Amino acid sequence: MIKIVNLKKSFNSHEVLRGVNLTIPGDKISFIMGRSGTGKSVLLKHIVGLLKPDEGEIWFENQDITKLSERELQKIRKKIGFLFQEGALFDSMTVAENVAFPLQEHTKLSKREIKEKVEELLQAVELFEAKDKYPSELSGGMRKRVALARTLALNPQVILFDEPTTGLDPILQITIMDLIKKIKETFHLTCVIISHDLILAYKYADYIAFLDQGVIIEEGDVEKIKASTHPFVVKFRESALLDLEKKEV
Repeated sequence: MIKIVNLKKSFNSHEVLRGVNLTIPGDKISFIMGRSGTGKSVLLKHIVGLLKPDEGEIWFENQDITKLSERELQKIRKKIGFLFQEGALFDSMTVAENVAFPLQEHTKLSKREIKEKVEELLQAVELFEAKDKYPSELSGGMRKRVALARTLALNPQVILFDEPTTGLDPILQITIMDLIKKIKETFHLTCVIISHDLILAYKYADYIAFLDQGVIIEEGDVEKIKASTHPFVVKFRESALLDLEKKEV
């Protein structure tokens, strides 16, 4: 679905991505993992065209999107949804108005068709009853679900999630991940998730890639990651298990 070739990006003299090579499989849930500040979110912003690389290529639908004009990128962004960590909802709009916004801006649907589409999307994320509420009246988990419904509005092929479970308690984390899995299967999506939570990745990922020092140092399915002897992955795995033991205590 998405092929990243030798991607490099620096900010001033700081190298963030030093040659990322990664193929993200289509119609799967892929996790990109690593320590904080290692460039995971920067990588996502390149995939959706919010940042331009210093070097390298990103292939989507048989074209290198790094070479596209801003106008051409707008078409790509309708096919690749980006779910920001905080959801980025409009505080002055109701839940329904937030979800309707991209349909009003980017489609020629009638008011009735938009209303029907919004209701369908809110049903999909199990938030229909909250359609007339404002973001300030919602919990963190509910806001993330509204943001997901809004992202689905333009029928993307790919959705990029920037740490969708951060700041949520363990039960809500499972709720959000179950919803992502359900949405992925219902709409036949490719989902790419930035996360620090290896336990969640073990439960939900079809594919896992580790980013460290600006490059991909290990990748594969869950069983390969569990068996990896790469020092960084071993340390990350041990840390995740230690955190799990603390939670159980």
